[in-house]
Amino acid sequence: MSIYAADTMAGLLAHGAEAAPAIGAPGRDWLTHGGLRALAARTVADLNAMGIGRDDRVAMVLPNGPEMASLFVTVACGATTAPLNPAYRADEFDFYLSDLNAKALVIAEGMESPARAVAAARGIPVIALVAGEGPAGSFTLKPETPLSGTPAQGGMAEAEDVALVLHTSGTTSRPKIVPLRQINVTASAYHIGQSLALTEGDCCMNIMPLFHIHGLIAAVTASLAAGASVFCTPGFNAFRFFAMLEEARPSWFTAVPTMHQAVLGLAPRHKETIGKGRLRFIRSSSASLPPQVMTALEEAFGVPVIEAYGMTEAAHQMASNPLPPAARHAGSVGLAAGPDVAIMGEDGAILAAGGLGEIVIRGRNVTAGYENNPSANATAFIDGWFRTGDQGTIDEAGYLRLTGRLKEIINRGGEKVSPLEVDTVLMDHPAVAQCVTFAIPHPKLGEEVGAAVVLREGHSLDEHGLRGFAGERLAAFKVPRRVVFLAEIPKGATGKLQRIGLAEKLGLAEG
Repeated sequence: MSIYAADTMAGLLAHGAEAAPAIGAPGRDWLTHGGLRALAARTVADLNAMGIGRDDRVAMVLPNGPEMASLFVTVACGATTAPLNPAYRADEFDFYLSDLNAKALVIAEGMESPARAVAAARGIPVIALVAGEGPAGSFTLKPETPLSGTPAQGGMAEAEDVALVLHTSGTTSRPKIVPLRQINVTASAYHIGQSLALTEGDCCMNIMPLFHIHGLIAAVTASLAAGASVFCTPGFNAFRFFAMLEEARPSWFTAVPTMHQAVLGLAPRHKETIGKGRLRFIRSSSASLPPQVMTALEEAFGVPVIEAYGMTEAAHQMASNPLPPAARHAGSVGLAAGPDVAIMGEDGAILAAGGLGEIVIRGRNVTAGYENNPSANATAFIDGWFRTGDQGTIDEAGYLRLTGRLKEIINRGGEKVSPLEVDTVLMDHPAVAQCVTFAIPHPKLGEEVGAAVVLREGHSLDEHGLRGFAGERLAAFKVPRRVVFLAEIPKGATGKLQRIGLAEKLGLAEG
């Protein structure tokens, strides 16, 4: 039997039991699956009455919470969603709103944001989202400027219509637009549900930002696809995490490694809350989870930690460690979990087990290509495979291990250094709480190895001590030549540590 119960967002929402909880939030009643379906029908009808239909782009600027979750899934039933980071500055909104060719901007009623002025200057109609006084996630849409017309294509979206557009992070180049069709996002949601054996009784506590693929698909859409529920917090706050855990009583949550590390630091004082909870597993994705953190999380929460591998172009999930009793391995992102996954050599040939090369994928959840970017597509796709830009290996048992982004591999005078390998060694030092290894420009070698480190509270360590520790465990050329101790390592908008550009950000240059 196919795992794909539907290939559109409207079809995906059709399967939850009428009275079963779907979307919740702190201190609010639950919106049921039946209520969510009614909200979707009304939202699509309202948008159609405003002249907005299938494949029209609706930009969204809302704080994290249940309304952002319900807006995303309901608008996606009949138009194209374009969630934006509410923390953007005016120039960033100007770039994204124009690049997306947004038909309208939905923004929370009364929310102060430079997006309003940018939309006005560009003649983009603004629609206020008025949060309902009823269950979590209920809302109505109120145009702030009169809107009417007949959409080119009204009604519910079809499988090949675009459900979601997101930009790549653009750390080294202009961000690219990734269009994800209805069939892409629904496939990924079902893949995640299958990997995690989600059922109607599961509840995910979402702490991920809902302008990013991880939270949108893994937490929200995968839960709804399984007829399960998602408890939408206002965003990640380590100090409020355990209070949320107590109220939501989730069976799982998903986060990036930096969030897991922050939670881990506070776990010892919340043993009672953890003990009374009903967690079935914890999921980690969007960046490599240090094996030491995985072990500590499992000890603190008493449940398995399932590391998965995702990216925007795959509508999130590509690989995942399986649930027990199957084997899961620290340092591995698990088995192919949806698309086909392979390792490709520099000559374009698929490598045998154990070969080191670029990770490539193909399948129902993978984007058909970047928008208006033939040169990027020519580079990204080869023989039907999408090139992820990540380097790794697959062992005989099918477990995938990442060695790093190809752009992040440090080339020290021709000797290649995997930043993830160095991270794993440095994290073994008892004084190290967090670290990130990165390239520092060097006049003779091209690049040198650097590391930014956050120490554990109450511990002390100097550069000489850490380099000595690393030197006993790594080949000499892999040992960081520069170690910078910081109170906090700079992170991106989704909480991921940033390797590319870190040397410049920290003012490091080799003399």
